[in-house]
Amino acid sequence: MKDQSPDQKTPGVRDRRVHMANERTFLAWVRTSIGIMAFGFVVERFALFMKQFALLIGNAGGTAVQIPAGRGYASVFGIILVGLGALIGILAFVRFKKVERQIDDDTYQPSRILDVLLALSVLAIGVFIITYLIHIS
Repeated sequence: MKDQSPDQKTPGVRDRRVHMANERTFLAWVRTSIGIMAFGFVVERFALFMKQFALLIGNAGGTAVQIPAGRGYASVFGIILVGLGALIGILAFVRFKKVERQIDDDTYQPSRILDVLLALSVLAIGVFIITYLIHIS
């Protein structure tokens, strides 16, 4: 009987660990997509709240309250964020299944599509928020 050192696991154990790591990565992407969708929902609801608040103040005071022109962008931005989060979730699932198949076939090749998409999304969100804040102030 051979003694196995802790570093030399059987192929089945090694494959399970790799599959579990792939699943943890998938779940991290799902959490990220849920976070982006939640942020989009909050942005969109806040825009709606600001519109209703301005109308309420305008009706109570008897004067017309001007809603800044930039407020309409927040609703669109929130909807785009929700869609982006859903897209990232779908792409994460596609990536998970692709990597799962590559692990089984022992042909794994890393793909950077989701990483690039997320980085560009965060950059676009940052630029939009900066532009929006400059525009309303």
